[in-house]
Parts: sequence; structure tokens; C-alpha cells
Amino acid sequence: MDQTRRTILLTFLVFALEPLPFGAWLAQIPDVKDAIGLSKAELAIALIGLPIGVLPALQFAGAILSRFGPRRLLAVAFPAHALVVCLPLLAFSQISLFFALIAYGALIAVFLTALNVYAGRLEKQRDVVIMNRAHGFWALGVMVGSIVVPILSGPPPFAVALIVGIPVGVVGCWCALRLERLVGDEPGRPVLPRRRLRNLPVPLALISVATLAASMTEGAMADWSAVYLAERLPPEATHAGLAVTIYSGFLALGRFIGDYGKRRIGTVALARLALGLALVGILCLALPLSLEWAYVGFAFAGLGVSVGFPIGVSAAAALDDSHEGENIAILSSVTTIGFLVGPPLIGLVADRAGLNIGLAMLIPVLALGIVCAGSLAPRVAPVRMADSA
Repeated sequence: MDQTRRTILLTFLVFALEPLPFGAWLAQIPDVKDAIGLSKAELAIALIGLPIGVLPALQFAGAILSRFGPRRLLAVAFPAHALVVCLPLLAFSQISLFFALIAYGALIAVFLTALNVYAGRLEKQRDVVIMNRAHGFWALGVMVGSIVVPILSGPPPFAVALIVGIPVGVVGCWCALRLERLVGDEPGRPVLPRRRLRNLPVPLALISVATLAASMTEGAMADWSAVYLAERLPPEATHAGLAVTIYSGFLALGRFIGDYGKRRIGTVALARLALGLALVGILCLALPLSLEWAYVGFAFAGLGVSVGFPIGVSAAAALDDSHEGENIAILSSVTTIGFLVGPPLIGLVADRAGLNIGLAMLIPVLALGIVCAGSLAPRVAPVRMADSA
């Protein structure tokens, strides 16, 4: 096995391992909600803690990456994740859940920026297309993490997080340290001064806006799909986490075929097709249809939002060779607003009008995303796909 293929496979593995504890957390949101005794509006307010932690951390992620390099940062972040993910599961009130999610959000911000910067550099320096599949493995990790929860139904939530997180922390650290050191990955590099707003490339703003629709829908499905299904199932049902499993499974499927689709029909056509599927999925959840259509909605929503953020990351990383970390951090800041702030707003509407009405707020956002998808057109010649996966 040559060095590039080995590095690509290790990158896919790191992307799959990182979200396993996160998937377990998502599947246990209804349990945490009931254990603390929160209404949907109270849960929505507590969930705002995650973006409050994420957004400030993203502002410093580029400088941290320049100082330590993605590989070393990932090696530290994996063991830290195993512990920090327990904090929201140990919450005993709305306030404690809020502050626990702030800490968790800060870790996620740096973690995901390191993953995306490394994958973006690998695409450019090895002339391969892997970003969609890398995020496909991330979605697969969320799905597997959510499946573990009903299997381990006996232990308390924080114990389930440790059972998932500790092995992931050990294996993830080992994999991160064995990733190939790429140009720009050297720790201790001088930190470039942050650019002023007027000096940022205009295409970066357009790329960020175009990915916002997908990220907002992705965040809504991650936070509310299990709650939505729990409300529609009989009170004694215990498989509300199946909503996360279906959604994340189709999210992974879309990302695994996304690189092929990007090559066959082009970036813009793929993005518009995907966002159109997401819009149909949200309609299945928002309209007064039978329960079977909800499962269709979870699947279409997952498939539809699958390629939005990976395409945006590749486009942002390709803008220049010296500011990948900052470009991706800015893109992540904008899309994180959709991923993490949108769902609490949906929850506030849902508490008054119902969750189906809250989810219906995504319909005009997705329509705008379809219109703006032209900004995702590649600005460089297409490169060959990696043949290692």
C-alpha cells in the first residue's frame, strides 16, 4: 500500500471515530430532556450552549492549528472528547446542561477544524477528491454511535458515553499520530495575522452562505429528529433514537456517493439536487402525513444535506494555500450558526405551534440554498478521485 492510499484510509478512519460519542449524545437527548424535566422550549434554550461554545473557539482554531499542527491537535482532542462528552449527560438542570454544552462546543470547534484542514490539504497536495467520503465516514460514526445507545440500555447515560468514548479516544489518538505529515502540518509555524473583514475573499462569503441551508437542516435533524419521533410513537416505545439512525445512515450514504456525483454531474447540479431532496424530506415531516412518511422524511433529509458542507470545505480550502485554517474556520463559523443556532429557534417555535411547524421554517431556507448553490462551482480544474476507498 503506497503512502497516499494509507493516509487516505487513516483519514477516513479518523473521521469515522471522532463523532461516535457525539452520536451517542444525540440519541440520548430525549432521555436527558425527560430526566431533567425540560419542556421543548427549555431544552432549546439549553442547546444554545453548544453554539456559544463553538463560535468563539472557531475564531482561534486557525491560530491553534498553526501552532500545533492538525495531527498533534487531533491526538490530544480524541482522549479529551471521551471525558467532555460526559458533561451534558451528567447535567441535573437546564443551567448545568447549558454550561456543559458550552465546554463540549468549544472542543468540537477545534476538533472539526483540525479534521477539515487536514483533509483539505490532503486533497490539494495529493491531487485527490475525498472530502465527501471523509464526511460520509463522519456521518457513519454518528449513526453507529446512535445505535449503541439502545443496545447499552442498562447503564446510565454518562456510563454509555464512557463505554463509547474511552476506546474511541485511545484508537483515535493512535491513528492521528500515524497520519502523514503534510506541507503546512509542521508544529510551531508562525501564526499569520488575521485578515480584516474587507480583505477576505468575496468567494468565501458566497461559499459560506450557500452551505448555510444544508447546515441549518443538518443541525435541526440532529437535535430534533429523535424528539419528533418520540412525540409520534406510543408512550411506551423505546426506539425514538431510530430517527437519528435513519437520518445519519442516509447522510453517510449521500456523502459516500458524493465524490462520484460531483465528478459525474458537477458541483452545482449535485448541490441543487441534494438540497431539493432535503426540501422534500422536510415537507414529509411538516405535513400531516402518516408515520411511515416520517421515516421517508428522515431519509430524504439525510441524503439531501449530505454534500453541502463537504463541498463548501473543499471550495474554501482551495481558495489559497496559506489561509486554509482561517478560511475553513470562517466557513465553519457561518455554517455553525445554521447548524447550532437554527435548531433552538425551531424549538422555540415548536413549543408554541408544534414541531412540524418549527421544521417547516426550513423550507424557505432550503429554497434559498438551491438558488445560491451556483457559488459552489469549482474555481480550479477538477482533479482525479482517489482510488483507495
